[in-house]
Amino acid sequence: MKLLKLTTRLFLATALVALPFAGFAADGKMTDNSPLMPPVKSVLDHYLAIQAVLAKDSIKGVDEDANAIAKAVRGDDMKMLSSDVAAQAEALAKAADLKAARTAFKPLSNSLIKYLADNKAGKGTYHEAYCPMVKASWLQTDKDIRNPYMGKAMLGCGEFKN
Repeated sequence: MKLLKLTTRLFLATALVALPFAGFAADGKMTDNSPLMPPVKSVLDHYLAIQAVLAKDSIKGVDEDANAIAKAVRGDDMKMLSSDVAAQAEALAKAADLKAARTAFKPLSNSLIKYLADNKAGKGTYHEAYCPMVKASWLQTDKDIRNPYMGKAMLGCGEFKN
C-alpha cells in the first residue's frame, strides 16, 4: 500500500513539473496543436485588438494595447518573444496618427508571423493575410479579410497565405 501511495505521488509530481512544457517538442519549439503560453497568447490578443481597430480606420486604444504587448514581452522570464517585438510595440504605441500606426504595425506583424511559423504554433487559429496593394502581411482570426492597412476604403483587399 505504501508503495502504491509513493508511486502515485511521484507520478503526480512528475506530471505537474512537466505540464508547463507539454506543448513543446524535443527541440524546444511548440508543437502544432499546443495552446500558446500565456505571454504569447496575451501578446496576440492585444495584437488582434490593434488589427481590428486599424481595420476600422481608428487608433483608439492602440497605444494601450501596444504598451501591453511591450510589457508582456519585457516581463516574460522565458524570453519566448524577441525584445524586438517589445521595441516594435513601443514604436506603435507612439504613433500619432493612423498612417504612422499602420506603418509601425508592419514590423510587429512580421515578427509575430515569423514567431508563429518558426514555432509551428497557432495553426488553425491565426491566419496570415497579405495585401498586395501595400505589400504587407498581418494576422487575424476572422475568416473574412479585415485589412488593417487599407481600412474601410478596401477592407476586403488581401488574401490568406495559409
